[in-house]
Amino acid sequence: MGCYKLQISLRGLALLVFKKRGKKKLLEVFAFDQNFGRLKPIFEVSFGPKVSKARNKARGGGLDLLRKETGILHDSSRVNTSQQNGVAKRKNGHLLNTTQVLLFQGNVPKSYWGEAVLTATYMINRILSRVLDNKSPVEILKSFYPHFRTSNGLTPRALTKRELKDAMREEMSTLERNKTWEIVERPKGKNIVDCKWIFTLKYKVDGSLERHKARLVAKWYTQMYGVDYQETFAPVAKMNTVRILLSLATHYNWQLLQYNVKNAFLHGDLDEEIYMNIPPRFEGNKVCKLKKALYGLKQSPRAWFERFTKVMKESRYKQSQGDHTLFIKHSAAGGVTALLVYVNDIIVTRNDEREKHEVKQRLATEFEIKELGKLKYFLSIEVAYSIQGTFISQQKYVIDLLAETGKIGCKPVSTPMDPNHKLGEVKEEPVVDKRMYQRLVGRLIYLAHTRPNIVYSVSVISQFMHDPREPHLQATYRVLHYLKGNPGKGILFKKNNTVALEAYTDADYAGSLVDRRSTTGYCTFLGGNLVTWRSKKQNVVARSSTESKFRVIAQGLCELLWLKIILDDLRIKWDGPMKLYCDNKSAINIAHNPIQHDRTKHIEIDRHFIKEKLEERVVCMSYVPSEHQLVDILTKGLNSSMFHDLVLKLGMEDIYFSA
Repeated sequence: MGCYKLQISLRGLALLVFKKRGKKKLLEVFAFDQNFGRLKPIFEVSFGPKVSKARNKARGGGLDLLRKETGILHDSSRVNTSQQNGVAKRKNGHLLNTTQVLLFQGNVPKSYWGEAVLTATYMINRILSRVLDNKSPVEILKSFYPHFRTSNGLTPRALTKRELKDAMREEMSTLERNKTWEIVERPKGKNIVDCKWIFTLKYKVDGSLERHKARLVAKWYTQMYGVDYQETFAPVAKMNTVRILLSLATHYNWQLLQYNVKNAFLHGDLDEEIYMNIPPRFEGNKVCKLKKALYGLKQSPRAWFERFTKVMKESRYKQSQGDHTLFIKHSAAGGVTALLVYVNDIIVTRNDEREKHEVKQRLATEFEIKELGKLKYFLSIEVAYSIQGTFISQQKYVIDLLAETGKIGCKPVSTPMDPNHKLGEVKEEPVVDKRMYQRLVGRLIYLAHTRPNIVYSVSVISQFMHDPREPHLQATYRVLHYLKGNPGKGILFKKNNTVALEAYTDADYAGSLVDRRSTTGYCTFLGGNLVTWRSKKQNVVARSSTESKFRVIAQGLCELLWLKIILDDLRIKWDGPMKLYCDNKSAINIAHNPIQHDRTKHIEIDRHFIKEKLEERVVCMSYVPSEHQLVDILTKGLNSSMFHDLVLKLGMEDIYFSA
């Protein structure tokens, strides 16, 4: 780490920070010592007027000598007088807090601490303040000192690092090779979009540093709707589709390959006329007229996906009606190739060896791709293979989460949720950091893509993100304590004798203490492998347990029909109708009964929908005893014995755990 000196100028309006190297002790705020003679010319060059007075917390030392040589008045603050040094202390705390946030949010190594301090200072000086009538400190300084300029020390010093300079050159080379823009004269009356550099570190699956990466991004907030952008929506692959492909690949012994499109957004074609300033550190008097999409532009995801779709359709691939990011091609010999795209990450699975080489060659012709070999790591999901099947987990993600939250050494618990929890809106309890809580719950929501055993707990704690209190935070920490006990647990896809579709549905009637709404839960199996699941509070209050379970039956049926669409597009066949299990006999009887009852008119649409599919023999409903109901783990808190029994029945294992 480095240390720094902080100068607050113009009555605390702006900061001047000077990074110190080779010093063991952090200099006190407002403590001008023997180095002030070297800093004094910098102040005078920046602001113009001569320095006439300097203050520190003690008399004597270098300032007394400086006073004799330059005539500068030396003032010292009185002991225990916060009015004189409180401004500096508060600003120092603000600066350090901002620096820590930059390091944490950007996952930046501590060796860049000094650069982060300077970057935080740069930001603080340019953020609008209500105290300054919605002006930034730099604006105020320029009004007093028209010739004011920031020294080189106030720009992100990370640019001086050789690795990042090389990363910038590589990015610029890619942009120029891709013909992303052409340099033109600055047009009159046109909106000019600004841009900036973003630096990140790319890590390998084992956590080691892979490379430094620089990305030039457009400042989207300088765009104007209707002028330089229109539509912005672009689909991304559903995680449910990922699990379906993994289950099918395991069953049919299809190979799973992974590709990465380098600078994917740069391949998108733009329909709008967009002008952008020349990138920082490559400045000039002209501007860039964009011909291709650029990261940061609001329409970039859409432009990239439209270009990718066009290439796939030209190669005779068809988009799935169930997931538009899934592209499928069938050969005359009966082979199939499926390609799933999530922004710039692509999963390919197939049993057609010829098409494997053709699709690779076509992608390499149109885009700059990197073949990553067999699918092993995809969107923080780790994929492992064995004779038993294909295993997915997020072990590294869990360990990183525990480390970030300071829970790496916490005591494990056996369940993620207290079976007798009474979480509700507790206004009398202390408020917790809202942004921290939302970020933590968001991380857990993403983890639930491979951990259905925490889905109910995450569903409950996510209901309080608008006003989190201490009990809600403790419930969230309990989930982390549970994860500490089995960070490597995940889902094992096995090869079974059938690819039949099954769904289990259930509802916890009036389970919410806040509004007495019921909790919906369902899970679906493809060939005996768990592929989709959900736990969610219902939108309306149910007037009976039968009504609440009837609603979840309709939702479970919709999920089965969606799965059928994906399988039909892949031309996967199975024998017999889809099966739907429910532990409520009244709901099953109503679904089969053609007579309309007064007590079912408020769920009439769901009843007709289910009845129609039953008559078409698309699905058949069966009763399952409550003791065999798998969905209980998605609708309520359970004791340790029942919880672990259901975890095993869902097909969850921990291949990293040694018995």
